[in-house]
Amino acid sequence: MRMTKNAYLSVSVLTLTLILLVGAFFLHSDNLAAAPTVGKTGSPNGRSPALTGAGVLPAAFGSAVTLPAKEGSPSTDEPPGPVQAEPTAQPTAQSTAQRPAEAVHSDPNPAAEPPRISLPTYEVTAYFLNVRANAYSTSKIINVLKKGDLVQVVKTTDNGWLLLQTGGYVYGEYATPAEPEKSEPAAAAEPAAALPGTAAAAADALAAAPPRPETSAEPETSAEPKALLSEPEPPPAEPAKPTHEVKSKSGLTVRHIETIFEGTALADYDLEEVILEIEEEYGINAFFTIAVMKLESGNGKSNLAKKKNNLFGLNAVSGSESKSAFSFETKGDSVKKFGQLISKSYMGKGLTTIEKIAKKYCPANPKWSGLVSKIMQGDFKKL
Repeated sequence: MRMTKNAYLSVSVLTLTLILLVGAFFLHSDNLAAAPTVGKTGSPNGRSPALTGAGVLPAAFGSAVTLPAKEGSPSTDEPPGPVQAEPTAQPTAQSTAQRPAEAVHSDPNPAAEPPRISLPTYEVTAYFLNVRANAYSTSKIINVLKKGDLVQVVKTTDNGWLLLQTGGYVYGEYATPAEPEKSEPAAAAEPAAALPGTAAAAADALAAAPPRPETSAEPETSAEPKALLSEPEPPPAEPAKPTHEVKSKSGLTVRHIETIFEGTALADYDLEEVILEIEEEYGINAFFTIAVMKLESGNGKSNLAKKKNNLFGLNAVSGSESKSAFSFETKGDSVKKFGQLISKSYMGKGLTTIEKIAKKYCPANPKWSGLVSKIMQGDFKKL
């Protein structure tokens, strides 16, 4: 009886084991049958479809998707396996790189170039015209223009100065609007280019080629510039000869006045530019200013010139000059005061000649006008 029970138990275990093995076998067969097929199992070069660029993503990554074959790879005779699901196509780096450059980088609305504004052109009428940093006569001189120069003007100030397009200001009375043919020169029409490979093109090429030096083998050196932009052009051969008219142009420059001051106590005080400034602003001839300065200060050696920087004896009353005479911080300040006084109290009242000014300026000395005129003529001969 015990043997029968043992045999029955062994048979049951074997039967159960056999059932499990058969079930596992059929389950494995069902999984193989459910997998999609991909054409032939091999390729002409013996590599798997995944290595040749075609294949199927496994089910572990979601739905199965057929991958396209790379360009140039051998294709198979059978169509690819079935696609269970097709995901939404996403742009790839490769597809973006294959787009035309215009589609990626082109700007449909490029910024338009701003229109160019045409500025009015003026022509310098003075022999030499100072360009100043600001719009007043005592401002620093940054350049000097000569007669006939053309400049473009940005605006005109309320006090009559012109702001130049290149920077700086000039006084408007010494520049006038240029004629149209000067301000806008017509451009010469260029001839049409000859066709390449023709005799005309060869002739044009020879004409455009620079000439070769015939004798000298040394390279030519460029000539040095005549003058810097910040320095005035060479002065005319002779300044204007002085007359009895005080309101007139002298034609003097800084270099001329430096020559006139050589050997006197008036040199090295930077008076040259101030003298030219009052000529430019008030129209007082520079020869006249220098002559009065020399006469009243004893060529810069008088007590008023040394102690009070008063070069013209301004407000000096006989017998009490040291007390009543004006005192100035610099000698240049006394020149500016002289210009204001002559312009307002003399020329502004019709006294425009040396003789008329002498009767009011120095009535005690009847020879004053003759002495001033003599100094003016002597200074003119020095140049």
